[in-house]
Amino acid sequence: MLKRYITQDGDRWDIISEKVYGDPYLYPVLLLFNPQFQDVTVFKAEIELLVPVIEDKAPEE
Repeated sequence: MLKRYITQDGDRWDIISEKVYGDPYLYPVLLLFNPQFQDVTVFKAEIELLVPVIEDKAPEE
């Protein structure tokens, strides 16, 4: 499943990852689904990005 994120002026990949996943180190997932923006370091406002839903795969007890 994919969601969408609309950037705010000054967003960076790690900031967006923190906002949508709660973890700044998951930004490579965002890059994978938005390759057209791979050269962007700092975003302008109002850019739509695809955000794949990452399901929690915690082991069951």
